[in-house]
Amino acid sequence: MAMNSDQIKSGMHRAPARAMLKATGLTDEDLKKPFVAVANTWTEAGPCNFHLRDLSAAVKEGIRKAGGTPFEFNTVVVSDGISMGTEAMKASLVSREVVADSIEVAVRGHMFDAVVALSGCDKTIPGTIMALARLNLPSLMIYGGSIMPGQFQSRDVTIQDVFEGVGACAAGLMTEAELNDLENRACPGAGACGGQFTANTMSTAAAFMGISPMGVNEVAATDARKIQLAKDCGTLVMKLLKEDVRPGSIITRDALVNAIASVAATGGSTNAVLHLLAIAREMDVPLSIDDFDEVSARTPIMVDFKPWGRFTAPDLETAGGMRLIAKRMKESGHITDSPTVSGLSLFEEADNAVETEGQKVVRALDNPIQKRGGFAILKGSLAPEGCVIKVAGHETPLFTGVARVFDEESDAFKAVQEGDVQEGDVIVIRNVGPKGAPGMPEMLAVSGALVGAGLGDKVALITDGRFSGATHGIMIGHVAPEAACGGPIAHIRNGDKISIDLENRKLDVEADLEARAKDWQPRPQTYSSGVFAKYAQLVSSASDGAVTWMKTSTRAPTKIGSS
Repeated sequence: MAMNSDQIKSGMHRAPARAMLKATGLTDEDLKKPFVAVANTWTEAGPCNFHLRDLSAAVKEGIRKAGGTPFEFNTVVVSDGISMGTEAMKASLVSREVVADSIEVAVRGHMFDAVVALSGCDKTIPGTIMALARLNLPSLMIYGGSIMPGQFQSRDVTIQDVFEGVGACAAGLMTEAELNDLENRACPGAGACGGQFTANTMSTAAAFMGISPMGVNEVAATDARKIQLAKDCGTLVMKLLKEDVRPGSIITRDALVNAIASVAATGGSTNAVLHLLAIAREMDVPLSIDDFDEVSARTPIMVDFKPWGRFTAPDLETAGGMRLIAKRMKESGHITDSPTVSGLSLFEEADNAVETEGQKVVRALDNPIQKRGGFAILKGSLAPEGCVIKVAGHETPLFTGVARVFDEESDAFKAVQEGDVQEGDVIVIRNVGPKGAPGMPEMLAVSGALVGAGLGDKVALITDGRFSGATHGIMIGHVAPEAACGGPIAHIRNGDKISIDLENRKLDVEADLEARAKDWQPRPQTYSSGVFAKYAQLVSSASDGAVTWMKTSTRAPTKIGSS
């Protein structure tokens, strides 16, 4: 079999390269085999990816047994849950691009033949998939799995409960001792946040788009079965290599629409809009923000998940896993058949579903939780390019209120903590978009505090930044154009009347924004050098996925080693 890696290891003139590779312990026999990259996102700075060294070791074992030579390398991770509400949160979305770029550089720089990527925290999932799409080598992505729920006062809890506990404590609804007890119990070990927050949302989307094998991602991080599944994925990537199966044949428009439908059906994170658009751009697949509204409008919520529901990701695996969701969606006509890296089609995977008797996580077709999906795209005078509202857990058809404008997230959080936000207010946090922050941080500290204070369905929050998958309530993010680009959100003032019309997909403000725009000047950039400054210069609108590269052709991604 001709291999990309032959260019770096084969022939008399490559003796120096082989000499250096042998210094790492490789033999002549190892060098004759395909070189397989194991792109890890392990870190000690947070539970989501903390266990990935064990999984990568298992993946490498599977690769070796199947006749390959594995090479592990690592890339960066930024923990959203830890950085939330601080300057560090600006690094979160930036890290998605760094993950994709660094994997691409490492794989191209060593002429690897195939890739297994391991992900955990929110941005490592789309970042790894974006890299696989660019490289278009035989490859797959493994998600490290969810954390198990904690136990507090005889109920399951997640990190969401801690964020909301901060608001409850400030409002006098919880004591500091109770909050400390909750803090100590919410995260019992390794794994990503347990509800259908961004990590589990994107894990689901990856399985439905076919780049992750069904039955792997939903197994919890600390489950003993995860190691064997990782070994199996090492074997599987060698099969993909032998059969020359590449992301270009997997991540099609149909596959991406299936991924959108899986997010809608599970009431998943609005971050999926950004990430699936970004993956589509990498694959040069036509996909627009309007496609998300169309898919969500026709897809009912079938799965009862936190943050707005009752269950966590490990509960889904016990109930029947993602195959069970796929079976429901196949039977209801909400997905189409498409290939997956497992070698089975999505419908074939669905047919293999085994439902646990009496399970309550995945609803029957005639009993959906909501008739439409978990998010909607709104447009209007305040968001001409669009914005995203999460409607899972509520379907408030119309909300009208008075603007309370903040140019800093910290000021909005302080106002909530001090009880300076009233029922009927529309909190506006701006200058936190992709360019403006830069990095489009999430507003979970503010949204969590609002819910904890009992205001989740009594006020609205609008921002050109993002929301965590743990967010629920009347929350609108990704407002585009953003304030830093002179979008309408830059010109709102305190007291303006803002209306949210879900039925007609409208977000409007009553104000002469055009007149105000004449005197507008952009705020100076916070960073004048380094990666944040570079990001601010390159990043696109949130309505286009907040990607940092310019499209130069409509040609399919090039295989490494070809012209």
